[in-house]
Amino acid sequence: MSEYRILVVDDEEDLCEILKFNLENEGYEVDTANSAEEALKLEISSYNLLLLDVMMGEISGFKMANLLKKDKKTAHVPIIFITAKDTENDTITGFNLGADDYISKPFSLREVVARVKAVIRRTADSEGTKAPEQVNYKDLVIDISKKKASINGEEVSLTKKEFEILFLLLQNQGRVFSREDILSKIWSDEVYVLDRTIDVNITRLRKKIGTYGKRIVTRLGYGYCFETE
Repeated sequence: MSEYRILVVDDEEDLCEILKFNLENEGYEVDTANSAEEALKLEISSYNLLLLDVMMGEISGFKMANLLKKDKKTAHVPIIFITAKDTENDTITGFNLGADDYISKPFSLREVVARVKAVIRRTADSEGTKAPEQVNYKDLVIDISKKKASINGEEVSLTKKEFEILFLLLQNQGRVFSREDILSKIWSDEVYVLDRTIDVNITRLRKKIGTYGKRIVTRLGYGYCFETE
């Protein structure tokens, strides 16, 4: 799993996929969302950088950034705005909201990659900009640095794959991952893995985390997600 995680938020699905593909080729772990509403359901604090489109639906990129910067849990996450608007006032608005950079469309992918690298390099060593040490749902806690899971302070014995599946689902609470998504993120280096392998790991994981196991739900025809309520 990559050390740096990026979230791309843009209502142009094709653009999200292009950015995801190119940034993953640079070694980053990349997730996408096609609206601010969708993005705000994710664990934003677990990302090292947001690529955020300004012109979206009911919640604009500027409004989403404002919400994130007001929340102590997400205020530290760097933001690069991506937009077709390039007037001086828009640029100033972006920087006043705490943006770390501003890219106007159309842009070259090389430019985006270079700017992403620059922002991550600039913020990685700064206090308060590192990804949190833990992700949790109530008393179910994952210690990222120690690669351990616990419930009520008692460690849960998980295999490496079980841990990575739980980490993936817990840090993206409410998001559905298909078997293909899980395979690409958890078994990316392995040539051939059966879908059944994922099902077996999910079944074991549910048993090991006790009452929280029911939170890992199956969306028939779609995949798995960690449901909070």
